[in-house]
Amino acid sequence: MSLVENVLGIIKDAALQQGFKRVKTVWLEIGQLSCVETEAMRFCFDTVTKDSLAEGAKLEIIETPGQGRCAQCGNAMQIATLYEACSKCGSFGLQVIAGDAMRVKELEVE
Repeated sequence: MSLVENVLGIIKDAALQQGFKRVKTVWLEIGQLSCVETEAMRFCFDTVTKDSLAEGAKLEIIETPGQGRCAQCGNAMQIATLYEACSKCGSFGLQVIAGDAMRVKELEVE
């Protein structure tokens, strides 16, 4: 729930800066490695946005795949978990390079 409250804070800040009054759609980009439960976000969204400028807004979630780079051989690859082995050399020294964040990608406003 606190993540959705943070999203609402971002929306309110954007409304102050840009002068819009209502949000129709919120696009969230959520990385596969971000440890964010997308279904929990959907469940909490309507409750948290009630009586706000985002009340009734549609929530669109864009899931982004995890990406890692092997510290041993430099191979970049798609990963589903934080502790995968490199597909090229078998090393477990992968560094996450993408897919570990959540961000408000876009807002449709009035």
